[in-house]
Amino acid sequence: MLDRNHRANHRERSLLSKTGFMRALSPSALARLLDSAHITALPARATIFREGEPAMAFYALLSGYVRLYRVSRDGRQADIRICGPGDIFAECLIYGGDIYRFNAQAAENVSLARFDMQDVRELAEQDPTVSKAIMATLSDHLLSTMDCVVNDRLHTAPQRVADYLLTRCPSDNGPASIRLPYQKSLLAGMLGLAPEALSRAFSSLRRTGVTVRGRVIQIGDVEALKEI
Repeated sequence: MLDRNHRANHRERSLLSKTGFMRALSPSALARLLDSAHITALPARATIFREGEPAMAFYALLSGYVRLYRVSRDGRQADIRICGPGDIFAECLIYGGDIYRFNAQAAENVSLARFDMQDVRELAEQDPTVSKAIMATLSDHLLSTMDCVVNDRLHTAPQRVADYLLTRCPSDNGPASIRLPYQKSLLAGMLGLAPEALSRAFSSLRRTGVTVRGRVIQIGDVEALKEI
């Protein structure tokens, strides 16, 4: 379902070079990867790949947001991760299997770079900075997953929402205003909540002065929110 495919132009190469994964590469490895990148623009809700399909490529996100999720036998969906600009995804399969273990869908209009798995495997054998960059990325994702598991098991829904808001507050006290980068349905999935559970959590936070108007969240008292 990928379309509008082209080689990375100067602006796109510059954006890719600034990602954490690319910054760790040697100049020669970076040049080879940038030369091999295929840039694709996709509309919202477009499928990037499906669980069970051959894992032929991994991706770097240039703009927009991508939703990674699994589907149960009875059709229920569970979000694994929400990827934003600068993130890479499916790189865990470079050494971890020959099929995708989850689905990837554009949450909104996106631009992303596609990298061939086999090409990167071969490059990693020639240049240790590539394998080190892969390991560093996998380590970051593992630590993030561990934090997510702890958050799910130890925190209530209002606490998860409060923690999310606090990490994005522009100030440590007083009133604050933030704008969600994506729809509340995506935020719910990222926090491991059903949409209705997220709504109830926001309702319970009203006593701390939290109000919701579309994607804009007003926080009446940051200090009060920290006490949740």
